[in-house]
Amino acid sequence: MANRFILNETSYHGAGAINNIADEVKARGFKKAFICSDPDLVEFGVTQKVLDVLESNGLSYELYSDIKANPTIKNVQNGVEAYKAAKADYIIAVGGGSSIDAAKAIGIIINNPEFEDVRSLEGVAPTKNKSVPIIAIPTTAGTAAEVTINYVITDVEKNRKMVCVDPHDIPVVAIIDPEIMSTMPKSLTAATGMDALTHAIEGYITAGAWELSDMFHLKAIELIARSLRGAVDNTPEGRDGMALGQYIAGMGFSNVGLGIVHSMAHPLGALYDTPHGIANAIILPTVMEYNAEATGDKYKYIAKAMGVEGTEEMTVEEYRTAAIGAVKKLSADIGIPTDLKEIVKKEDIPFLAQSAYDDACRPGNPKDTSVEDITKLYESLI
Repeated sequence: MANRFILNETSYHGAGAINNIADEVKARGFKKAFICSDPDLVEFGVTQKVLDVLESNGLSYELYSDIKANPTIKNVQNGVEAYKAAKADYIIAVGGGSSIDAAKAIGIIINNPEFEDVRSLEGVAPTKNKSVPIIAIPTTAGTAAEVTINYVITDVEKNRKMVCVDPHDIPVVAIIDPEIMSTMPKSLTAATGMDALTHAIEGYITAGAWELSDMFHLKAIELIARSLRGAVDNTPEGRDGMALGQYIAGMGFSNVGLGIVHSMAHPLGALYDTPHGIANAIILPTVMEYNAEATGDKYKYIAKAMGVEGTEEMTVEEYRTAAIGAVKKLSADIGIPTDLKEIVKKEDIPFLAQSAYDDACRPGNPKDTSVEDITKLYESLI
């Protein structure tokens, strides 16, 4: 069986990368942009940095910012109608995973209107046409939504997140500019950074992993482990390393899948509006312990990439413990909580466990699991 890999047509990396937007727009013959961003980024002037580039080059746009932190079906449907009214021909997504995910869903529905209910996009949807062209500009270093074929939309009525996987949704251009990420507060930097680390670790041990994806994930783990503390302190080196590390992690996991850390985090976001990166960070070490027996010698290389010395002389048990310990130490250093006691209500665990088991990421877990296993994992964290 052949292994498939899908990446952006073009990506730009480095400080000032947003200045390449105009050249790309003109070269591709685009006429009017539909800007997807969130209200906070608009309020604090982050989105304006992109608008300034467009305005200084005489490029037309319409701004749409009706996007929640966990974008909903309604946000997408409203966006579809706004796109049509704007008579745009491409999308620029400015923001974290929320803005880019909403943009992907809007772009897919515009060119595949039979999926306008949004719910039918869950899982691997049989769309026929590529999305409206998207230029994705992440403002956080975590989700890597700018390079993935995945997006997540919240179904408010059912209190669940829908994971959608579609090769037709990947942005044609990704602009990864660490300067535009420097406005992130410490707490968001920490949360999104741990999301990126979770992508790299889960992608490395997932059932679909292979040599090419392993190469990306190990480098991502190394970059994130070396850079995240600095990024939280807003150093240029930390921001640069995280911008690249999270993107590389996305190059990998988008093509091979994730596991039950994400499966367990998604319902927390849907039910309690828990920030996705925080949920992942809390759950990751516990699930790493659970999965350890199904990972061969991979924790040795995770530990080494995390900066642990002497891994070649360690026993299997020692390097597995070292890998998990290094993740816990990084998480603690940047202020992530250690448990779900302030988030999860015990009476909700049956619903959470079933939702996690039904989640699209669960089949990628390296160890076969059950609702009962996931229930015990949640219970161990409260």
